[in-house]
Amino acid sequence: MKKIMGRLALALALAALVATGAFFAVQRAEVLRQETAWAAVQEAAVLKQGSTGSEVRTVQTKLKRWGYYGGTVDGIYGPQTKKAVIYFQQKNGLKADGIVGKQTFAALGMNASSGSSSGSSSGTNGYTSSDVYLLARCIYGEARGESYEGQVAVGAVVLNRVKSPSFPNTISGVIYQKGAFTAVDDGQINLTPNQTAINAAKDAMNGWDPTYGCLYYYNPVTATSQWIFSRETVVTIGKHVFAI
Repeated sequence: MKKIMGRLALALALAALVATGAFFAVQRAEVLRQETAWAAVQEAAVLKQGSTGSEVRTVQTKLKRWGYYGGTVDGIYGPQTKKAVIYFQQKNGLKADGIVGKQTFAALGMNASSGSSSGSSSGTNGYTSSDVYLLARCIYGEARGESYEGQVAVGAVVLNRVKSPSFPNTISGVIYQKGAFTAVDDGQINLTPNQTAINAAKDAMNGWDPTYGCLYYYNPVTATSQWIFSRETVVTIGKHVFAI
């Protein structure tokens, strides 16, 4: 009888070990599955040569609108698209590797893996928080030496362009349009804005327009374009002339 009981205990112990091993095997399989899924998500969040789809098309459209890309908007990430991305990255102080990752997506005004505009909805007057911050960066880079009204005026010009059919219809599109703003060309767009610039961006977004609808501004002392002098002057604020 004792011998039978011993064998039974041994069998139960072995069964328990087998069950435990099976349990850990299932757990390990689930971990591997989650790791594989996460890797797939990470891969999907990056666009590079060989990628295809609607996100690539969105990137191409934006770069073409801003003057960085001269190829066809076909949703295929080929050598021309990579070259345009590198050019955009170089101009905006990003790692120029030709890969659209998190930082480049943000600079393009896109969410990774969505192709949509970036930012949360907790912004100002319908604008996203990312829009507020980007506009503040532009104001800081272009007009941090101007009066507060002059800083709001620069923000207002950006927003007036967004509303105009003659310009891109997003804040990022207007700001990053090729040759539009000196701060983008010389890299000052990447400086961290102070609270004054952030407040000026919010005031412009809330409807304050000291320029009365102007689409252009320039410093007559430093301006080199003869064309800009042909625009109709509306108001002068500080060192900037605002025109339509």
